[in-house]
Amino acid sequence: MSGALVVVGDALLDRDVVGAVDRVCPDAPVPVLDERSATDRPGGAGLAALLAAAQGADVALVTALADDPAAARLAELLTAAGVRLLPLRMPGATPEKIRLRAGGQTLLRLDRGGGPQAPAEPPEAALEAIAGAGAILASDYGRGLLRQPTLRAALAEASAPVVWDPHPRGPAAVPGARLTTPNLAELRQLTGDAGGGTPLSTATRAGQELRRRWRVGAVAVTMGADGAVLCHSGGTPLVVPPPSGVDEAEDTCGAGDRFAAAAATALAGGAVAAEAVAEAVAAASAYVAAGGAAGLHREPPPSRPSAAAPGPADELVARVRADGGTLVATGGCFDILHAGHVATLQAARRLGDALVVCLNSDRSVRGLKGPDRPLHGEADRARLLAALDCVDAVVVFDEPTPHAVLSRLRPDVWVKGGDYAGDDAPELPEAELVRGWGGRVVTVPYLAGRSTTATITAARRRGGQLTRGAA
Repeated sequence: MSGALVVVGDALLDRDVVGAVDRVCPDAPVPVLDERSATDRPGGAGLAALLAAAQGADVALVTALADDPAAARLAELLTAAGVRLLPLRMPGATPEKIRLRAGGQTLLRLDRGGGPQAPAEPPEAALEAIAGAGAILASDYGRGLLRQPTLRAALAEASAPVVWDPHPRGPAAVPGARLTTPNLAELRQLTGDAGGGTPLSTATRAGQELRRRWRVGAVAVTMGADGAVLCHSGGTPLVVPPPSGVDEAEDTCGAGDRFAAAAATALAGGAVAAEAVAEAVAAASAYVAAGGAAGLHREPPPSRPSAAAPGPADELVARVRADGGTLVATGGCFDILHAGHVATLQAARRLGDALVVCLNSDRSVRGLKGPDRPLHGEADRARLLAALDCVDAVVVFDEPTPHAVLSRLRPDVWVKGGDYAGDDAPELPEAELVRGWGGRVVTVPYLAGRSTTATITAARRRGGQLTRGAA
């Protein structure tokens, strides 16, 4: 199991019972739920393992299971998801949480399994998995597994980065853990902080206190719809907001597990703590937006925008069309954003009511410019373009030409820079396509002497001169 993400923690069985309420019980003033469906899924550390496996990670789960039907069902669900189970034997019953739901709301939660139980010694296979892990996620749900002495010793000696997702009733993280991920309420309980001041000041103050107290590398405080605050050895915390366009949701069950699993996976891939937290915020936001645990089977793996999938650009087109407006589009690689690009984009935006930029993907740029390009990945290029006031939406396409995305968006005006203007300039390859639905193809002025290739060449020339001068 070398290089795997190893999740160590308390697993439980979650069950959602969904029905309808249309009457009150005659012998007590309580609603009667007519059951329509029931869905089982792993909970606790089991959910963290399931979410990591759903994103393509190689996952092993070290947990405690009793010899009962709930454990058998958990094992069935996890094994089917590709998670390798390495269980410790546990007396008593496997914990279950049963939510009774109607009309999109939870009416009651029924818990089974009693209080924490002391598990048996971990099997040798579990200790070997921890020793050979690529990263470790300690997912504590306060049921005692992470107090097990042999397991704690193995976690403390592990060479892989350890992410500790704590519980107020659980033990401290092992010293030297790379990252711990409490939410703000958990952090206040763990430190006894009264929470004076703003949530940010509380997260910073209590996060640094927990980092010192537990002797961990960093503390990432999850803040719900406000993203996360990373408290590290530097004096200034890092605030990581969620992606734009992500709204608050009622069902955030499992968002902390998604965050912690994504952070551990990122650390396994060589990310530093700040990069891991940024990836985790994005992953948790996408999970919540997809419906959280209730929408677990609907959540697609994260991917960049593509010309084949509806997204913000399509919504923008629909609004412009409904308002009778003019949609403008332009395209390119935009590898190093410079003044010439900005001039073209600003001029294009003035031609209509909204501007969509069709951006060549990394693979598309390599095919056009060679193996050394792009210098900046498509996510960064798209983010820079979207930050410009003159750009209303960005859509990434994979093909060598924008024909496919243009056929979908069908802009009223297709714009290119002035390097295509003049009597001797060739006609744009997209011109005939755009005219087919009555669109216009235009060029706009282009600032002379500005180009990405020239910028790269000049930078390399200066770099060579500096190197020779230093020699």
